[in-house]
Amino acid sequence: MRRPENQLEIFKYKGEPVRITLGTITMIGICTFLIVIATFTQIKIPHFLSASGNLFNIGEGLTKNISGYLYIPQIPVIIFIAGLMGRIFGTISVLVYITLGLFFYPIFALGGGVKYIMAYNFGYILAYIPSVFLTGTILNHGYSVKNVIKATLIGVLTIHFIGIIYSAFIGIISSGDDLSILGTIIVQSGWKILYDLIFSLIAILMANLTKRILWLIMC
Repeated sequence: MRRPENQLEIFKYKGEPVRITLGTITMIGICTFLIVIATFTQIKIPHFLSASGNLFNIGEGLTKNISGYLYIPQIPVIIFIAGLMGRIFGTISVLVYITLGLFFYPIFALGGGVKYIMAYNFGYILAYIPSVFLTGTILNHGYSVKNVIKATLIGVLTIHFIGIIYSAFIGIISSGDDLSILGTIIVQSGWKILYDLIFSLIAILMANLTKRILWLIMC
């Protein structure tokens, strides 16, 4: 079956037009599965902090200040999907993930079900939708250095901003414990923001490379 090269180029680099085919359905399924895998993946990263939480306490020696930080790479995977699939198919992948978690399987970090909407950290998951759309929209104009940096910043910070606001909102309407709310925000948006930015930048570059490889295979 012939597929015009210009249509492959449009799908590959711009995410347009929206054409639901067996191939796109398969890719959406794969991307959804990647989010699930990332949800339950922990990467141990050397984290340079003293016992009190301050940066390098030279008097105690460097090695004593290195602790393992368990990093969950969900956000870089979301950004990767935005770069690989574009804003439309990327958003669909995220919507499938959220729908499965709310109505079918407990695939969120702390379970699932409709009641998860009231969880402090659900805002971070909900924020994947605008993050993917905005990231995909920016990358739709190309992978210049400016666009890659802009997409990384906007994609990552959108998730954290909405996540923090949502956590505070749920805490207010449910009369939640202030320490629990603060703890959630610190875990989700403390040092993790820095790691999310670094790995998301790498993820976008990997998405661009992956699309080029897929394009060569399809030719």
